Amino acid sequence: MELEQLRQLDAIAHNGTLQAAAEQLHLSQSALSRSLRRLEADLGRPLFDRTRNSLTINAAGQLALEHARIILAEERRLRDDFGALARRARTIRVASVAPAPTWRLSSLILEQYPTTILEPDIVSRDEVESRMLNGSCDLAITASRPHLPTIESLRFMTEDLYANVPEGHVLYDRESLTFAELDGSTFLVYGGIGFWHDVHERMLPLSKFVIQPDRTIFLQQVRTSALLTFTTNAPENTSRHASRKPIPIANPEAHVTFWLCMRADANDHLRALFDLAGGASTNDAATI
Repeated sequence: MELEQLRQLDAIAHNGTLQAAAEQLHLSQSALSRSLRRLEADLGRPLFDRTRNSLTINAAGQLALEHARIILAEERRLRDDFGALARRARTIRVASVAPAPTWRLSSLILEQYPTTILEPDIVSRDEVESRMLNGSCDLAITASRPHLPTIESLRFMTEDLYANVPEGHVLYDRESLTFAELDGSTFLVYGGIGFWHDVHERMLPLSKFVIQPDRTIFLQQVRTSALLTFTTNAPENTSRHASRKPIPIANPEAHVTFWLCMRADANDHLRALFDLAGGASTNDAATI
């Protein structure tokens, strides 16, 4: 008995005729008939009552059909579960405090492992540490090196914050700025920048922030708004625009080192990705 024979039995019962089932299965009618006869021989009795012009499922056939559909449903479940397992194996969950290092990690990994799926989530520093410890993420990116015996880490990249100043603004000709000089201004800010929000609010207590959660709309507004915005020197950052000048912010808080982290008991695939990222990491900030 073969699974294909059970599919054929199901198709005959579903379509009502041997001819219609053969068309659905892309078989000749004679080939389907021979396969059905072999199944009946294996089971030891006929499954259909045959006349010259008709084929009617009998009690034995109905019993065989009930079991066949259970077996076929289990086969589909098996295939679905293995498919889900394969997708989970290819999906890498990344918890990060900021978006730029996830962009860089994606470009590094997908170049070498194009079937790998990165699933990034921008969360708080405390949430990143919690996810590392409870295993709900595969890799994590933090803005400070964790000192935990169960976590391995490597220096991944640096990122520097810039004021993105529109042409004609009073600060446009400056070569550098400080948070004190920027404080009190109104800023247009993308909502998905993670811990940089904490830096803004801590260092610019007198400023106002217009938060835009949709990145596409935010980038459109960058081109048209007269408000100050922020950008960074991450190569993947697309918030810079020809009508704006990125001016570096001199304060130490505007410069961050990101650490890529992994549990010490990670599997070989994760360790290979971790080592790949480590080999491509740099101690130098990228340039605008």
